[in-house]
Amino acid sequence: MPASSNATAEQRALVLEIDRIFDAPRALVWRLWRDPEHMVRWHGPEGFWLTECESDFRVGGNWRRCMAKDGDNAHWIHGTYLEIVEPSRLRFTYINGYDGFETEVSLDFSETQDGRTRMQFRQSPFISKAECDGHGWGWNSSFMLFAEYMRRFIDADLRPKGQPRRDGVAEDIIAARRRLADTHREGKTHADTATHH
Repeated sequence: MPASSNATAEQRALVLEIDRIFDAPRALVWRLWRDPEHMVRWHGPEGFWLTECESDFRVGGNWRRCMAKDGDNAHWIHGTYLEIVEPSRLRFTYINGYDGFETEVSLDFSETQDGRTRMQFRQSPFISKAECDGHGWGWNSSFMLFAEYMRRFIDADLRPKGQPRRDGVAEDIIAARRRLADTHREGKTHADTATHH
């Protein structure tokens, strides 16, 4: 019996909901959720990366991922796909390896009038408020990386872009963006200095 079936009323009341608009067509957003070769390039909060990503993408199929941090932290998560309605709805169980507690995740994708995609994310129940808050931080950070990865798709080529994130820093999209901003700032400072000489 799933752990969520035995959840207390307090645990069932713990719900994480995230509503995001992504500047990308729904077909692309769906594909980045579906394909493991894309997922290893965005999934996981900043500072984490996937060392394993397996998916049997069908109703009743299982998925399994391992998130790492600092080379010695292996956090396994896994679950089963419950509902797949391409490209509008995805629902699956989500189980942390360290406690075995089962939550359920649902995602609804809808197109906006300007061609963007609205993603409505919901996850519940949680074993504790601390777990709910931790997942909130993790998913929101991951969705920032998701949005940054989407920016690479400027044409109809839907093949994976760049390398999988491997150390949480060197190939982390947000870290790379910060380095680019720092380089730009340094260049501007040097230019301003030269102007005043």
